[in-house]
Amino acid sequence: MAVPKRKTSKARRDKRRASNIKMTATNVVECPQCHEPKLQHRVCKKCGHYKNKEVVAVQ
Repeated sequence: MAVPKRKTSKARRDKRRASNIKMTATNVVECPQCHEPKLQHRVCKKCGHYKNKEVVAVQ
């Protein structure tokens, strides 16, 4: 049975584990009301609209 001759270093181990992590940028879309960039499926911070309805009153 094959046995490792040397201990795997922490750096080599972590490099192997990090290859499975896929970092993706969040999607930024334009708000249909105020045309400001906002995150998808979230209330717009500028105008307070979500799905063409005002859900948060913005001062």
